[in-house]
Amino acid sequence: MSRTVSEAADSPQHPPRPPLPGWAETLRQKYLAGEASVFVIYRNVFDRYQVGDRYYTLLPLLGGVLLKDNKQQIFELSIDRGVRVVQGSSPQGKTELYRHLEGKGLAGIFESLERQMLEQRSSALLIPYAGTIFPAAEPHFLSLDERGAFTALHRWSLDEDFSDRDNVVILVSESLADISPALLTHPRIVAIELPMPDRDTRRAAIGHYAPAMPTAEADLLADHTAGLRLIQLASIVASEAPQGLSERQRRSLIAGLLQGSPNAEQRAHRLAAITAGMTPGEIQQLVDPTRALPEEDPAGEMLAVVRQRKRELIEKECAGLIEFIEPRHGLDSVGGNDHIKSELIEIARLIRSDDRARAPMGLLAVGPMGAGKTFVIKAFLKEAGLSGVALKNFRSKWVGSTEANLERVLATVKAMGPIALVIDEGDRSFGSGGDADGGTGSRVIARLKEFMSDPDNRGQVLFILMTNRPDKLDTDIKRPGRLDRKIPFFYADTAAERAAVVGAIFRRYQVSVELADEALRDACEALAGYSNADLEALALLAAEFAERERGPLTSAVLARAIDDFMPPQEIAMVRYMEMLAVSETSRRSLLPQRFRSLSAQEVQTRLAEFRRQINL
Repeated sequence: MSRTVSEAADSPQHPPRPPLPGWAETLRQKYLAGEASVFVIYRNVFDRYQVGDRYYTLLPLLGGVLLKDNKQQIFELSIDRGVRVVQGSSPQGKTELYRHLEGKGLAGIFESLERQMLEQRSSALLIPYAGTIFPAAEPHFLSLDERGAFTALHRWSLDEDFSDRDNVVILVSESLADISPALLTHPRIVAIELPMPDRDTRRAAIGHYAPAMPTAEADLLADHTAGLRLIQLASIVASEAPQGLSERQRRSLIAGLLQGSPNAEQRAHRLAAITAGMTPGEIQQLVDPTRALPEEDPAGEMLAVVRQRKRELIEKECAGLIEFIEPRHGLDSVGGNDHIKSELIEIARLIRSDDRARAPMGLLAVGPMGAGKTFVIKAFLKEAGLSGVALKNFRSKWVGSTEANLERVLATVKAMGPIALVIDEGDRSFGSGGDADGGTGSRVIARLKEFMSDPDNRGQVLFILMTNRPDKLDTDIKRPGRLDRKIPFFYADTAAERAAVVGAIFRRYQVSVELADEALRDACEALAGYSNADLEALALLAAEFAERERGPLTSAVLARAIDDFMPPQEIAMVRYMEMLAVSETSRRSLLPQRFRSLSAQEVQTRLAEFRRQINL
């Protein structure tokens, strides 16, 4: 990667080198074109990267492949190890350099490195964990050494003599939010993103780390490991992992488990190939002699183990910022809400089809508390066959950490697509909070808006926000192109709808019921104003009464539960939240009949009246 020495043509002395990863080739071309001599590489920096038939971690790839043949000297600078000479100095020269640097602070180290790089041309400086040396903090919070390091790097990026001597500096950071923004906005400092591995990259890694795995299973595994780094994928499928079992050991273990079954040897050979990286306990669970054994297609059970591993790895990777959603029920378990279910089933059909370009970018579920938003949305995910993750609290008291947390989540979610990112109580996470937090809230919302409106995410990342206070959300987040469909949820209007909800709850919890449909409807006549959550609590109370009497749930038992149950009384707030849902809906046909004829002016008038009643 030298600007002054042209690359030799392919010859027996100079065989063609294998292609570099896309990001490395981008860095190389930008350097050769003279765009910059200082680069920041970020995002997926703690992974493995393929060059030819070998996989490297980042610093060995930079120093041992990208820069090795083109730089006379390669230095590495980090907080923990100080300056390390990677290439280009004799033992005596290294000793003299280390002696010269002894006792010097950061400013002195940069002064010495600058002298070395100017005296002997064609040098490279690698700075891993760059945020520890150039932290994202206001200048007056930096130490004198940190200010000196910042000034030196800033000056190098502008120094034509430094550039003309074929020198390059590469900073490495997982998140740009960790690095001083004054460096990142400099036109002569170029940031290059290292993406998460795509499907083809994962497939090649599976072939490398588990060469005995059959093609069909390897293809399937590549499809189901989106969002994993290659280093994580290797821990799942590497057949010779230090703590794992070799293929021969796995085959022996499986053969023992299958002993006496038909085609035991052939099946042991095949199962050994697809269980690379699994623990003995996981293998024993997959090949359980006490139940029917997986015959022709054990890949489904192999994928179940992989999905569990993937979940654990990604939740750990995101440091508890996201949580996987595993819905147990589909929309057929939802009582009532027929118009909402029809809308969601159509959206699910679009997502399952090949024409994902017509799928919405996002959904906004609005309505009063207890209206069933969370349960219905989870059922929708199961109906759509869509993986879902819930965004947990990513805000931090530390400067820059909130933005870094959000970036980590968004990068992981995007790599896992197609997926739904579910944000419950969205008004708390993304409400407009003014400047009380030093501007963090506004920066978070701005980044979220940018990601939500990225057309590349359509059909890949479906945002689902749920809230009972959409008036607290930033207005621009709710526009079409970010949250295309706004689905309102209300309490059941009629006794029949309430009976449908209660009946679905009885079926979901497998309650033994001796109750005619008409009797259930009659009992629900007295439950006007009950939320879905109230109806569930009432149904479970009735089930508890029946269990105490060791009999089925009858009309008499249900009547006693109704008499005993006391629902919360927050009528004014509920009505206000209902009217908010009316004002937000994207389609009049999704509203109950009692709201469909209201004009926009009437809705606003009622909202103003409810605000006065509850002193908002």
